[in-house]
Amino acid sequence: MSSPRPQSRRAFVRTLGVGAAASALTPLVHGRGLEALAATPGADAALALAAPGVIKLDSNENPNGPAKAAMSAIVDGLREASLYPRDRVAQLRDAVAAAHGIGGDSVVLGCGSGEVLRMAVLAWCGGGRPLVAAVPTFETPATTAALIKAEVRGVPVTGDLRLDLDAMAQAAKGAGMVFLCNPNNPTGTLHPADAIAATIDRISREAPGTMILVDEAYHEYVTDPRYATALPQAMARPNVVVSRTFSKIYGLAGLRVGYAMGQPAAVAQLRQQAVGLNINQLGALAALACLERPELVRAARDENRTALDFTTREFRRLGYTVADSQANFVLVDLKRDAQPFRDACKAAGILVGRAFPPLTTHVRISIGTPREMERAMKEFARILQTA
Repeated sequence: MSSPRPQSRRAFVRTLGVGAAASALTPLVHGRGLEALAATPGADAALALAAPGVIKLDSNENPNGPAKAAMSAIVDGLREASLYPRDRVAQLRDAVAAAHGIGGDSVVLGCGSGEVLRMAVLAWCGGGRPLVAAVPTFETPATTAALIKAEVRGVPVTGDLRLDLDAMAQAAKGAGMVFLCNPNNPTGTLHPADAIAATIDRISREAPGTMILVDEAYHEYVTDPRYATALPQAMARPNVVVSRTFSKIYGLAGLRVGYAMGQPAAVAQLRQQAVGLNINQLGALAALACLERPELVRAARDENRTALDFTTREFRRLGYTVADSQANFVLVDLKRDAQPFRDACKAAGILVGRAFPPLTTHVRISIGTPREMERAMKEFARILQTA
């Protein structure tokens, strides 16, 4: 039986063999830097590839890569590469639905959750219908809104780096969609289930024509007992959808598999904006393998929490403020312009997150393996003490 632990790059090479791994690793590792490349004009594409010795802490990826079960599914699935993935995509949709106890017509798949967010903005914003989003939050909804010339009502996060739910509910009047990222990227902070439910209820009353998308990309990493998915809200209300992804805890960022859930009518509106066959054969097979192994989530969550707690504790020991993160990254306030720190980290072979205005003194640092974080913290301390 396959090990429940995610598989390292070195073990991956042993599994596939040197020749097969050489051809397979390039797109897989390149996917680890996709978020940073997509959001940073002029980004150094060469650094997105995991060069020997480089510690990549810039794109919130699973540092262990796909699990063995997913890797086996990918290798076996190469035999189906000549076939269109319709059957596997339908199988994945039904498997996602079954995993959440909902019907298949309540699930729409996307090329990562990024496409799902894009689909939502295209479906519900524009034509005088603004987007409401936090500042900062994950950028895809706002960048998509800009492409279609839809107004973006940006609502700054609070002093403790949480979504300002009251202000977002107020801004929802007359809007096409409200984007709630919970836990929020890049802050890592979350709101408990009752706060999200109360906000959804308020927006539904005060702005009944406004859709609400709750992005739960980091759902599986959460350990706060006050948190719960907003899926029950999505299944009970026609104006709420929830998005998820296989990119993060499942380690499939390079294969681009995401999905959204909600009432069939809302999902049908999203599906109209989707690219045909937006899930590839290997991505579908890998995601199916992950759904069959729920213990993978527990193991990855536990390892992430160990490294996250260590990193948070060490930065605080050095005197820096770290937001309470419930994701696989931390946001650290360096109390000065963070760009020189990023540059120094890059020179030391550590890639950290891009800037998230207006938090220009903050740096987002993804969580690597415990060993990577021990190495990285030594460099962080040296760089900060030198500065």
